[in-house]
Amino acid sequence: MQRLSDWYDHPEYYEAIFGTGTAREMDFLLEVGKRHGTGGKRWLEPACGAGRLVEEAARRGLHVVGYDLSDKMLAHARARLTPALRRRVKLQVARMEDFFRPELEGQMDLAFNLVSTFRYLDSEQAARAHLASTRRLLKPEGIYVLGFHLTEYARQKVEAERWVETLGADTVVCNTRESVPDRKLRRSAMRNRLRITGPDKDLLIETHWHFRTYDLAQTRRLFRSAGFEVLETYDFDYDITAPRRRGDIRLDSIFVLRALPDAEAC
Repeated sequence: MQRLSDWYDHPEYYEAIFGTGTAREMDFLLEVGKRHGTGGKRWLEPACGAGRLVEEAARRGLHVVGYDLSDKMLAHARARLTPALRRRVKLQVARMEDFFRPELEGQMDLAFNLVSTFRYLDSEQAARAHLASTRRLLKPEGIYVLGFHLTEYARQKVEAERWVETLGADTVVCNTRESVPDRKLRRSAMRNRLRITGPDKDLLIETHWHFRTYDLAQTRRLFRSAGFEVLETYDFDYDITAPRRRGDIRLDSIFVLRALPDAEAC
């Protein structure tokens, strides 16, 4: 067995796990844009990764700006685009906490980030900076669709998730583990193992990192401090007909955010 590290250096295997729901996620985003936003076609994806949603959006006639910290992910994203799709897409290397382009200010109809990447921002300052700069890129009625898992601080057990997918003749098994959260430090240790087996292939890609933790109250305070209000909340079922009702207890949350009227003062 060959051992490797950092799943972001291996976008083809990362995509094998997380690329299966792309069409459903895009259907959901389009409906959210119509229901809560402008319905317009200029979109932004922070931390766009290997570009599965960028490609899908471009296929559906949208114009997309995407950025990511990983050169390998962005190379994979560019390679998947046809010449026609490339005319609708702009990709660049950037960090979530400081991405801002003056020429894009007030131009984006919808920004989106769905798979907890937001939790990589490891401080309140970094998270607020990302939210505030993203808000400045949105049109007055534009929205930010932001999805991540909330934290249950009372949890005393490790949480684990497992997925199995195929990539050609290979089998990709993904095991992710989140340790007990540290309420004081506002973080939890994460470990992911990708095991890829196939003809003459046996790989283990193991990645370790920390996620920042948020309960609902911490989340709402952060959004307001960055100049956003929550229009609606959904979950990772991506069902536009089933918004979260007050009192519903689900940790997987998708927040539809819009700039507060007085956001310029935030």
